[in-house]
Amino acid sequence: MVRLFGALPEPGGVRFRAPASASCDLDIEILSGAAAGIYRLVPSSVGVQERFVEAASAGDTYSYLIDGVRRPDPASRFQPTGVHGPSQIVDPNAFRWRHETWPFTPDNLVIHELHVGTFTDRGTFAAARERLADLRALGVTVIELMPVAAFAGRRNWGYDGVDLYAPSENYGHPDDLREFVDAAHGLGLGVILDVVYNHLGPEGAYLPQFLPEYINKRHHTPWGGAVNLDGPGASLVRSFIVDNAVHWIREYRLDGLRLDATHSLVDGGHPHIVTEVAAAARAAAGRPVTIFAEDHRNLVSLVQPPERGGWGVDGIWADDFHHVLRRYLAGDSDGYYQDYAGSIDELTRTLSQGWLYTGQHSRHAGRGRGTDPSGTPMHRFVICLQNHDQIGNRPTGDRLHHTIELPSWRAASTLLLTAPMTPLLFMGQEWAASSPFQFFTDLEPRLGALVTEGRRREFRDFAGFAESASQGLVPDPQDPATFERSRLDWSERSSPVHAACLALYTELLRLRGTHRALAAAPASRGDAEAIGNDVIAMRREHEHERFLVLVRLAGAGPVNVNINWSGTSPRIVLTTEDPRFAIDPHPPENRTQGERVAIRFHRPGAVILAS
Repeated sequence: MVRLFGALPEPGGVRFRAPASASCDLDIEILSGAAAGIYRLVPSSVGVQERFVEAASAGDTYSYLIDGVRRPDPASRFQPTGVHGPSQIVDPNAFRWRHETWPFTPDNLVIHELHVGTFTDRGTFAAARERLADLRALGVTVIELMPVAAFAGRRNWGYDGVDLYAPSENYGHPDDLREFVDAAHGLGLGVILDVVYNHLGPEGAYLPQFLPEYINKRHHTPWGGAVNLDGPGASLVRSFIVDNAVHWIREYRLDGLRLDATHSLVDGGHPHIVTEVAAAARAAAGRPVTIFAEDHRNLVSLVQPPERGGWGVDGIWADDFHHVLRRYLAGDSDGYYQDYAGSIDELTRTLSQGWLYTGQHSRHAGRGRGTDPSGTPMHRFVICLQNHDQIGNRPTGDRLHHTIELPSWRAASTLLLTAPMTPLLFMGQEWAASSPFQFFTDLEPRLGALVTEGRRREFRDFAGFAESASQGLVPDPQDPATFERSRLDWSERSSPVHAACLALYTELLRLRGTHRALAAAPASRGDAEAIGNDVIAMRREHEHERFLVLVRLAGAGPVNVNINWSGTSPRIVLTTEDPRFAIDPHPPENRTQGERVAIRFHRPGAVILAS
């Protein structure tokens, strides 16, 4: 049963439900308004501590008292002065939505991931809302917000959230997030939110003081003890997580959730917590929503239905596509890149089956990795050239297009946006943004110093960062300049090179949105073919539509392939060397005759042909 936590306005007052076990002696101190005073919470019939307070209302501030010490509500809907201060009562039903219906569908998604704090100069929900029309014009269909739950300090990626129900005050009021979602829906854009249930941030995490059972030290994760999902007292912990997911769907009308690092949700029970979250979110929505998992294990069971023993999520972040391409294009070999040769053959297999590792031994992990995805619809695999991890977890936060030449970047972008999987873009990618995306925090000084030290130690085994002097090149996460460098510069979109890249992305997404054959595929296998060591031929078909995508990722020279289109002559619908997309175009030569396609590339690039 889902138990609602937090300060919940009702007729005549507010019901306070704290995520606290019966062993926690708890009072509530209402600090402002007509109901100001101290009240004792009592165990309720639904297994939590609660109190209905007459005359309390939205806007009032309050704190809980644990042995006389003030603590914010772990289920607070807003922390106006930060995660250490009092909580504020918010009535979600007071917001007036303008769009009761919107055309979101989980089919044929193109995801655009963004970080609210660095997406614009102001770094707020309101400022991000002003850019929604640009994203709609680009051709994406859904926005993925990096975590917005309240965190310590003024800047953070969001994965150090501690008040999981409260949008960060740094980004605005909860109603500002609702305005963002409402405006997106008015433009036909869906909004999904990245949520973090596998750990709490290191500063301001008061929840375990209310619920000591929240952490299970028998299980270990990169953040320490695991969130308790299967030990003594786990029932209340699970209810808190499930209720949090439901709250985002109900109170903000979100179109889905991306569950962070599900491999660190250690749960020996049944159903798995991810299955429970997905089912509760769908039931709460009463409309189509989409649930994604980030999980590096390549487990096909995640996207299988519960009746077949699966977790029942709609899609999974599949990293192999990125890793193979990055190894091929930029030569990375540190860390998990050691598991990839970066060959066209690896890339072809990934495009054909969804991911590369289906059980083979991983040198990086020291064991077998992956399962066979045969029979899994291709649209369930989310692939990318960039995301926050694959940029920000590099020593200096450089993007792929900062490292490789633009012709190869355009070719790789074409491959991403015509693949049968679900593509994800990271903010600014569409115009080859000059800004990096670096790791930044604003923790209290002692913790901050440890984070800085740990961040630099993390890269000591990476090429070029072994010496202590080189480790100093890793930006200090605590330095405000690290955060400022990561902001997008929207003005650069009008400069020739960036405008040309934006034009390419816009046209590729127009083609993907117009032609079902180029969209994410329900089929369980892609049709990709390696031609030599540097070229991929990808066939995309749907009913009477047929496309051939030729992508040369490196070098120059002729590409010859049979189309087998029953005598139909192909026509070129796009080349990355069109003057709209390249300021110094080197158009490939087309010598196609009948069923034989013959394209001579003068440098890396891509050509899309249609019947």
